[in-house]
Amino acid sequence: MNRRAQLVLVAAVAVSLAFVPVLAAYLQTGYAGDADAMAARSHPGADAVAALDRGVDAAAPGLAADYAWPERERAVAAYRDAFDETRRGVAHARRGRGVGVVVAYDAAAASAWRTANCPDGRGRAFGPCEAHDGVVVQERAGRTHVVAVALNVTVVAPDGSERLAVVLRRANGYRDV
Repeated sequence: MNRRAQLVLVAAVAVSLAFVPVLAAYLQTGYAGDADAMAARSHPGADAVAALDRGVDAAAPGLAADYAWPERERAVAAYRDAFDETRRGVAHARRGRGVGVVVAYDAAAASAWRTANCPDGRGRAFGPCEAHDGVVVQERAGRTHVVAVALNVTVVAPDGSERLAVVLRRANGYRDV
């Protein structure tokens, strides 16, 4: 009887090990359900903001090394040129589905964000902040760093439209809406 129980136990282990490759293959397929149904349920405004959020960091990887603080207006122009590729990509991404997206810089929101989030006076960790054409820059060690971008996102879809005002912060994933 004892030998029989051991044989059953060994057989059970062998059968369960046989399922490991099947489980691994299933997990690697990346099945995500019906992609068209998921796309229909997706929120175009949230998708646009998520793509823009990723683009905010991608547009300025070496900007601070290239521009000193006195050259901040040139730095902002260079940043906007780099970020405009993301803006155009977001605007064209859903045209085939009848969704229009317009992304514009929001200079007033950038100024308001700078006032609320960049401390003035003694004891601050970095230099002053300035808002230029929807882009907030800060002086850090004599260099120009982009810290936030304020945008107006308008999404027009067959089932309605929406307007979003967002301030996307660089390098930390926070988003102020």
